[in-house]
Amino acid sequence: MREIIDHRRLDCGLELAVLPMPRRPLVALDIRIYAGFAFEPPARLGLCHVLDEAISKGTARYNGRGLNDAFDAIGAAHWTHPGRELMRFAGLCLPEHFGRLVELHAEMIRTPAFPEDACRVAVELTRQALDALADDPGELARKLLHRRAYAPPLNRHVLGEIDTLAGIRREHLVDHWRRCFTAPRMLAAVAGAVEASSAADVLERAFEGFAGDDPAAKGARPGFTLDLRPGYEHYPKDAEQTHVIMCFPGAAATDPDFPVEQVTLGVLDGGMSGRLFTEVREKQGLVYWVGAWSDQPSRGGAVHLGASTTPENLERTCATLLGEVDRLERDLSEAEVRRAITGIVARARTRGDVTQARASRLADDLFFYGRPIPLEEKIARVEAVTVEDVRAYLLRRPRDVLAAVTVGPAGLKNGLPRP
Repeated sequence: MREIIDHRRLDCGLELAVLPMPRRPLVALDIRIYAGFAFEPPARLGLCHVLDEAISKGTARYNGRGLNDAFDAIGAAHWTHPGRELMRFAGLCLPEHFGRLVELHAEMIRTPAFPEDACRVAVELTRQALDALADDPGELARKLLHRRAYAPPLNRHVLGEIDTLAGIRREHLVDHWRRCFTAPRMLAAVAGAVEASSAADVLERAFEGFAGDDPAAKGARPGFTLDLRPGYEHYPKDAEQTHVIMCFPGAAATDPDFPVEQVTLGVLDGGMSGRLFTEVREKQGLVYWVGAWSDQPSRGGAVHLGASTTPENLERTCATLLGEVDRLERDLSEAEVRRAITGIVARARTRGDVTQARASRLADDLFFYGRPIPLEEKIARVEAVTVEDVRAYLLRRPRDVLAAVTVGPAGLKNGLPRP
């Protein structure tokens, strides 16, 4: 049955999508605010993560314990997440408590107190998380690749840097909140047992008058374009294995090539039947871990390849990773494409078949496309991909703009392999 999604911009400035699902016993709320770490002042990197840690620790009406108790009183699950371009506030509750769920989120978003002691603790927790990153070579390699390959401000990491964290104070959180937290910079999605007009009324009341002088109220949509800077860097680290991650230009989420890229990645990294696992790990025994994925900010995209291997196998591993991508142009089979499509469709229908996932998908659509995209429309685009589409996609996107980092005891002796 085709989804019927209500999409509107409220008078307060907030953009809203509602998917009524009357047979579901829950209602999910997903609010995104253009306030992620790409919007941080360069001297205060990590600010968004600190704010995320501190924003729930007190409001105009509640202290931190009181706010949590208020959510618990209606049996609501709730969480926040500091992202690259968006900060996320999400919750899940019974339909009869939806109005209260929105009220509590509005309380947190509109009137945070940012207690001084909570802000200091939030900085310390973020610093500890950054210290712990050194013990996770895979995540560390991702951070270093973004810093090396992405142009500012998309090259930042959510945890910031030690020197920038040290200077963050309560007043900086307040400044970021005042600058970025307004209704016109908000996207909201609701899914579940709720009527669209009722959900719109609840959110309108909750965020009425929360516009200020935000230029987004005049239609200026924030966002950043991903530009890649080619090159290679090695970061020495005492470890038994070396992690390598490389990237090259990919498709934006709005690009007609995006579903083709999804299928291409499904062929490369479709579980134990994917080419990278079977060819690089199982047949050649080069790696302990191998994978491929894409990264899409609001504009632009990149394809990533990654692996962990021994220092003596590093050169061969990098050449093999790129070689497997190139080989798709020559010997990709119809069976591989159909298997990748089946996996993508199955994940879309099963993992997205819960109330919270539906709300999250709607919020993603507002961010990328500016409108909800019915699930069946997305699936149809993927199912239409052919072998020739994948080959044409690879020809249009040569791997001549390539960036890579390695983290481990030794790097590439001769630099990056030539595409």
